[in-house]
Amino acid sequence: MTVLYALATSFLWGLADFGGGLLTRRMPALTVVVVSQTLAVAVLGAIVVATGGWSEAGPRLWFAAAAGVVGPAAMLCFYRALALGPMGVVSPLGALGGVVVPLGVGLMLGERPGLLQFAGIAVAVAGVVLASGPQAGGAPVARQTLVLTLVAAFGFGSVMALIAAASHTLTGLFLALFVQRVCNVAVGGTALYASVRRGNPALPEGGARVVRAALPTLAFVGLADVAANGTYNLAAHSGPVTVAAVLASLYPVVTALAARGFLNERLRVVQAAGAGLALVGTVLLASR
Repeated sequence: MTVLYALATSFLWGLADFGGGLLTRRMPALTVVVVSQTLAVAVLGAIVVATGGWSEAGPRLWFAAAAGVVGPAAMLCFYRALALGPMGVVSPLGALGGVVVPLGVGLMLGERPGLLQFAGIAVAVAGVVLASGPQAGGAPVARQTLVLTLVAAFGFGSVMALIAAASHTLTGLFLALFVQRVCNVAVGGTALYASVRRGNPALPEGGARVVRAALPTLAFVGLADVAANGTYNLAAHSGPVTVAAVLASLYPVVTALAARGFLNERLRVVQAAGAGLALVGTVLLASR
């Protein structure tokens, strides 16, 4: 089940990133984050009330709150790095963070994958990097861009580790995800307010009408991201975190394939090779 939950995580995160990428072409990124996460909060709040999730409140919710603060901060660093430096370098380095931090946590907790699974980790990590489309040559990466990228990568990986620690029951997981999203909205809303104070628009051209028309897609992005966090928690608790972390980080493959299928974007040779390696790595990780 670890493999299935982790692959579901990659699928959901990949589609959420694809949808979010489309939306940010039409409206400010912070607006996309705040609105999509607010819709997710509304749905999660209803689920928590319906399932009696409030009874699961406890010290573990601090992990969820920390994930809710770290996640938006990491995303803002990532967006800033993408604006300053070459996307073909920033993207794969950012994706690696989701592998390295949870993988390190799993190894520190005493997990020791078998030989085939170690090979699968190496192959799958290579697939993640290549599927993100790294570029060779070009302009050197500035120190600020590299620092921002590494901070974002560490943040992404930390969110995965924190979510895994936030709850061990299903109703508790709903509550943890609700708390995480409330913190996401608080941090994102503060950043959006600061951006508006600096003179940047909160609404796209066309105003609130454009946002209203995009509400179904915004809801999908927010709920897919929430569901991905949930399936990752289940993956991390049903088997080795080392396996769950690597398979859950294959989402760049899904995003690239979605762009190919829906937007007719051609995969670069390096991305196609990455998708193939990711598939091989998945088979090895699923072995015993």
